[in-house]
Amino acid sequence: MQSLIEKAAPIRLVIFDVDGVLTAGILSYGSSGIESKQFHVQDGQGIKHLKKSGVEIAIITTCQSDIVKRRMDDLGVSHLYQGQLNKLPAYNDLKQKLTLSDEQIAYVGDDLPDLPILNRVGFAITVANAPKIIKEHVHWVTKLKGGKGAAREVCDFIMLAQGTYQKVIDSYLER
Repeated sequence: MQSLIEKAAPIRLVIFDVDGVLTAGILSYGSSGIESKQFHVQDGQGIKHLKKSGVEIAIITTCQSDIVKRRMDDLGVSHLYQGQLNKLPAYNDLKQKLTLSDEQIAYVGDDLPDLPILNRVGFAITVANAPKIIKEHVHWVTKLKGGKGAAREVCDFIMLAQGTYQKVIDSYLER
């Protein structure tokens, strides 16, 4: 069986789900119906660093939210697919646009709508607090929970596997 490092080394695109992966999966609505979401700042840093290292970042989510668009704009993520009840068409669109094979794609998901993609990608990942059924269909389960640094853990691991992590560290030490 291929090691996790061997699975991470060829990755050219990482796709993240939002609720339960980039957030803790808690939905809050105010009395006026205004939604709020909390994103972990370290996840955002990891996404920025991974993108800068040459790996594309995308979001495929069932939710439709201005908050998600704003956060992805802040992070420079241009591949954003919202309102995707069936996530496969968005996955296939990305694969075609970026001319990638399944083996060059990692997906981080945490629930049943993510299974079709998790079963196709070269590197299937879920978060520590995902349901058992999802954990049974992935290559790697992060130590951290969704919305609590799991995305950063994924980004750092892929950069380590690709030999680009030290360059990120050095860019801060040289300032």
